[in-house]
Amino acid sequence: MRLSSLRHDLPASIVVVFVAVPLCLGIALASGAPLFSGLIAGIVGGIVVGILSGSPLGVSGPAAGLAVIVLGAIEQLQAFETFLLAVVIAGVLQLIAGMARAGTLGYFFPSSVIKGMLSGIGIIIILKQIPHAFGYDHDYEGELQFNQPDGETTFGGIAHIMDSVSANAVLVTVVSMAILISWEKVLAPRSKFFQIVQGPLVAVLFGIGYQMLTSGAESDWAFSQDHLVSVPVVASFAEFKDLLTSPDWGQIGNQDVWIVAITLAIVASLETLLSVAATDKLDPQKRVTPTNRELLAQGTGNVVSGMLGGLPVTQVIVRSSANVHSGGHTKVSAILHGIWLLLLVGLVPAYLNLIPLSVLAAVLFTVGWKLAKPSLFKQMWSLGQAQFLPFIVTIVGMVFTDLLTGIGIGMAFAILVILRRNYMNAHFLHIEEKDEPGHRHRVHIRLSEEVSFLNKGAIIRALDEVPDESVVTIDTSGCVVMDHDIQEVIADFRSHALAGNIEVRIVDEPEQNVSQRRSAGTVNPASAL
Repeated sequence: MRLSSLRHDLPASIVVVFVAVPLCLGIALASGAPLFSGLIAGIVGGIVVGILSGSPLGVSGPAAGLAVIVLGAIEQLQAFETFLLAVVIAGVLQLIAGMARAGTLGYFFPSSVIKGMLSGIGIIIILKQIPHAFGYDHDYEGELQFNQPDGETTFGGIAHIMDSVSANAVLVTVVSMAILISWEKVLAPRSKFFQIVQGPLVAVLFGIGYQMLTSGAESDWAFSQDHLVSVPVVASFAEFKDLLTSPDWGQIGNQDVWIVAITLAIVASLETLLSVAATDKLDPQKRVTPTNRELLAQGTGNVVSGMLGGLPVTQVIVRSSANVHSGGHTKVSAILHGIWLLLLVGLVPAYLNLIPLSVLAAVLFTVGWKLAKPSLFKQMWSLGQAQFLPFIVTIVGMVFTDLLTGIGIGMAFAILVILRRNYMNAHFLHIEEKDEPGHRHRVHIRLSEEVSFLNKGAIIRALDEVPDESVVTIDTSGCVVMDHDIQEVIADFRSHALAGNIEVRIVDEPEQNVSQRRSAGTVNPASAL
């Protein structure tokens, strides 16, 4: 660990822990689990996964995307201890997946979809924090779905904020935003001190100070408890130990436990791989996370979290992006955030419970803005429709559904774009027109390096457009792989060409190339025509 990196990682870890506390609690609440289980998952995600992971900037903990699954699983299994057993088994399955090198699946997510995921998360963060900024705290922190657990939608929650606008929440939000913006734009460029002491930390300290000052004077401007962070307070180590829950090992033969475990392992691994790809995109140094190692780290984390009574963990983009934008350089920031979380929960939970949710809304506004900057939309537009359309479809899908569904919609659209491009680019078609009487039309079709059944329609269409009395040359000299479907298409065209007095010529690659390919184990598939 280099001191130069610690200078950045230390302040970043402090920012991340203040973002993580309400998210851990909110996700536990939405999951129908004990509040302390979310904090355990955050501590394990920071320390255990942070140590084992190869991700330089990723931060792990309980994930909002799993909240609905966890809620249903606890109800199905009828006991939280039984659910913890499923978490442990899910971790073991992730370890097996990591050893089987299943992490390489993470490399198949298109860049346009990953960038859409980042912008979508940014927009969702901003939309979800608007009610908290005005003091309407009915929806829990960290919730990212369009249909909220409180019965509202994302936009429905925003529409209701005028019913309960809190003057103190608006004041604290405005002052916190002023601190954050002035710190980043004015103070940080002028002094290294303001780069080390992060603006979000100052905003949180302001919020704590505000609550201490107003509540001490019994003022109407003080926040009530439902507008503050709410961490379980333990008075001794014995009480802390009592909050830890062990899995019910007697349910190891329960079929439902295994079904839940498999579901958790698949969804948690998918969400982790998506977050890994997104976090790597944010990394200023463009480092690449070893995904197989990440699955091993996440699997170990879930085993430990389940053993201690915690929720399942994944790498999560909100905390990871907060880490990146707070200046984190190495995974030390993620590990330190787990240590701070443990110390804060164990030693000073009462001070955490003085943090207004409106302060955290201001901090998350800045995170959301940096993820969804207009410049990124301009950049994607400049890259053309093939990049912009999957990007924007992913964003819209995420905003109106949830993270995984939105990513699925974006992936499906990206695949359609690829299929269409594959359909259009299977061949090159050149028609030579001859004006002299007696000369026939000459049509030259050159097949690309690889043609499959996906190109079948495009090639059939090109051949159908060949006029009668033509000479058609089908050039396969550059074709390395040709599906049998394409061979059948060409063979059928040759058999029907006689009716239109069409002469068909097949141009194969030079004989010396054939010899070279035979020695390499590949032969031009046109030889089968």
